[in-house]
Amino acid sequence: MITGRRTYADLFLKLSNDSALNNNKLYFYDINAKANYKLGDKDRLYLSGYFGRDVLGVGDAFGIDWGNATGTLRWNHQLGNKAFSNTSLIYSNYDYNIGINTSASDINIKSRIEDWNLKQDFQLYGNSKHGIKAGLNSIYHTITPGVIEASGQSSINSISEQKRYAWENAVYVSDNWKLADKLNVDAGLRISAFSVLGPGKYYELDEQQRITDTLNYSSGEFVKTYVNPEPRLGLAYRLGETSSIKAGYARNTQYLHLISNSTSSSPTDKWVPSNNIIKPEIADQLSLGYFHNFSDGKFELSAEAYYKSMQNQIDYKDGADVFMQDAIETQLLFGKGRAYGLELMLKKSTGKFTGWISYTLSRTEKQINGINNNDWYVARQDRTHDLSVVAMYQLSKRWVVSGTWVYYTGNAVSFPSGKYEVDGNVVFYYTERNGYRMPAYHRLDLGATYQLSKPGRKFTSELSLGLYNAYGRENAYTITFRQSESDPSKTEAVQTSLFKWVPSISYNFKF
Repeated sequence: MITGRRTYADLFLKLSNDSALNNNKLYFYDINAKANYKLGDKDRLYLSGYFGRDVLGVGDAFGIDWGNATGTLRWNHQLGNKAFSNTSLIYSNYDYNIGINTSASDINIKSRIEDWNLKQDFQLYGNSKHGIKAGLNSIYHTITPGVIEASGQSSINSISEQKRYAWENAVYVSDNWKLADKLNVDAGLRISAFSVLGPGKYYELDEQQRITDTLNYSSGEFVKTYVNPEPRLGLAYRLGETSSIKAGYARNTQYLHLISNSTSSSPTDKWVPSNNIIKPEIADQLSLGYFHNFSDGKFELSAEAYYKSMQNQIDYKDGADVFMQDAIETQLLFGKGRAYGLELMLKKSTGKFTGWISYTLSRTEKQINGINNNDWYVARQDRTHDLSVVAMYQLSKRWVVSGTWVYYTGNAVSFPSGKYEVDGNVVFYYTERNGYRMPAYHRLDLGATYQLSKPGRKFTSELSLGLYNAYGRENAYTITFRQSESDPSKTEAVQTSLFKWVPSISYNFKF
C-alpha cells in the first residue's frame, strides 16, 4: 500500500502579480508505504516507511524546512497456539534546515536527530485469566544540536556544535490479569538504562553554572549511565453492568529533553540528551476515574482525576544565551514540577446524532531555584481550560454533516513588563516567568459528506466539503513587541496569525 498527499496553497501564490508573494513557498507533503510478505504458515515479514516534510520560504531571503523519515522492518513469528514474537528494526531521522540569504550573510542552520532501534516483543496468552507481554529494545541515538554553514562572503563564521551520542536500552514485562469476575489488574515493570557515549567534550560546573573543568572522551567511551525502574499498576473494578472504577499508577523516565522558549513551539526548538549534568526527567502519576453507560448504552460518561509529580525539570535561566551554545548546561537550571487536573467526557455513539463533549481543568507548574524568586510558576504547557464539542448528524442515507468547536486557554508566556534604554537601544525588562497568557484559542470547523454511489457496489465514491475556522477567528501564533514608528516612546504588541479561513473539497473513491 502506498499513500501520499501534498498541499497546494503555494501554487496559488504563483498566480499573483506581486513579486513579494509569487516567489514564496508554503507546502507540506507526506508519503506512507507498507508491504507484507507471507514467509510461511507461522511467519510474516512487514516493511513500512514514512516520509514527510514541511517547507516555508520567503523568496530567496529566508526558508525553513523540516521533516521526518522513518522505516521499519518487522518479522512476526507464531511460536505456538498462544505465543507470538515480533522482531523489529526501526530507523528514524528528524532534521530541519534554515536558510538565510541577505546582503551581509548567506548561511544555513541545521539540526538532526537520528535513531537506530532494535525491538523484540513477545506475547503469551496462557489462559483466559492472563495475557503476558515481555520484551526488550535497544536504541542508538545520534544528535546534532546545531550546525551553521556560511559562505565565504558572510559576516558570520561557520560553527558546529558537538554531536552527542547515547545508547538507550530497556527490558519489560507486563501481565493483564483477570483477578476476579469484577476485578482486572494490569501490572508491569520496565527497567531502562541510558548511557552517554563519547566522543566529545563534557563539562563540570560550579554552583553558578560556570565551567570548572572540561572532560574529553574518546569514541565509544562511557561518560555516564542512568538506570531507572519504571513500574505501573492499573486496576479496573466493575460496579455493575453499566459502571466501573479505574485507578492507576505509572512511573515514566524521559532521557531526551525539549528546550523551548516561552512564546510558541517551533520545529527549531532545541533537543538535548541527558548527560553528566542534565539528569533524566522522572514522572510519577496517580489517576482515579469513574465510567458509566446509560440509556441502554447510547451514552457514555467518564470522569477522571490525576496528579503527577515530576523530578529534574529543566528551564532556561534568566538572560540565557542558547544560540549555538555548545555547553548548553551552563544556560539551564533544574528543579521539580507538578501537574494535576480533572477530565470529563460525555459521548453518544449510536443513532443519527452522535458526538461528544470533553472538558479538562488542569494545572502544570514548576519550581526551580533561580527562577521566579524560587517560587512555583506555571509551565509553558499549562492549559487551565480545554473544551471540545464534536457533533455528527446523518441527514439521510447519503448526507452526513459535522461540526467541531474547540476552546482552550492560551499558553503561559514571559512578556516584558517594562523597558529601559542603553546607549540608544531599547531593552525590554522581564519580571515573572510565564506570568502572562497568549489570547485564548478557539475555532469552529464545519464539514459535509455526500455518498455519490450506493453502498455495496465494487466502486464507491464520496464528496466532502469542509470549512476550517468557520467564523474567521484570528488566533495568535506569536506576539512580538516593537517601538511605535509614530511615537518611539510607545511600545506596540504585534500579533501574528497564520490562517483565517481554510475551505476544502475532496473526492474519495474505492474500488
